[in-house]
Amino acid sequence: MIQKNKSSMVSDPNEPARNRIGQSTSLRGDVTSEGNFRIDGILEGTIRTKGKVVIGPKGTINGDVFCQNADIEGTIKGKITVDHLLTLKSSAKIHGDIIVNKLSIEPGATFTGSCQMGAVIKDMKPVEKSSGAPGQKEERSA
Repeated sequence: MIQKNKSSMVSDPNEPARNRIGQSTSLRGDVTSEGNFRIDGILEGTIRTKGKVVIGPKGTINGDVFCQNADIEGTIKGKITVDHLLTLKSSAKIHGDIIVNKLSIEPGATFTGSCQMGAVIKDMKPVEKSSGAPGQKEERSA
């Protein structure tokens, strides 16, 4: 006799949702979520999530992407903004601008557009000196 643990069948309401657009699915419209996404089909619209976006080898997004992390094997035609790490696998095709903190690109991936990468640089501010010779130039730091 097979017994199933009832607690494993109930999802934790505090856990972010895991969402999937399957290979034979096409979706038109904007998507907003707190959870992770895997896209193996086609999404025409903007996706915004506080989680991770994974685009499978046959997955396509025609629109903008805003997320924390992303692994791309498929195609994006639009702007992609990733707060942490964007990984472009060898089969990835990006046609649009990228704004990202960290970027990893495997050989074979293609990218057409501009890329803005790294943390934001703060304004230069004077550094206080404890002792300095008169006429010495003031140092500045970021």
